[in-house]
Amino acid sequence: MQNKVRSVRVPPEIETLDLSALIKECARHLRDLESASLLKAQGNPEAAEALVRARQADLGQRVGRLVWEAGKRGQERK
Repeated sequence: MQNKVRSVRVPPEIETLDLSALIKECARHLRDLESASLLKAQGNPEAAEALVRARQADLGQRVGRLVWEAGKRGQERK
């Protein structure tokens, strides 16, 4: 049986996180994964793997930047 989450505590530094931008980044990443799947299905697994590796690093940097900016805004409010 799964437990339901009733509330989540968010650190005050990141409560201003731009969730719509985060969702957009994840959507872009999903499109890249679909492209990699197509490349692999077309017989080019090396290109698919390279695309996935490059986009994962890019996603990490972009999400990290969003969290950093939210933390920066949270510090400015104090």
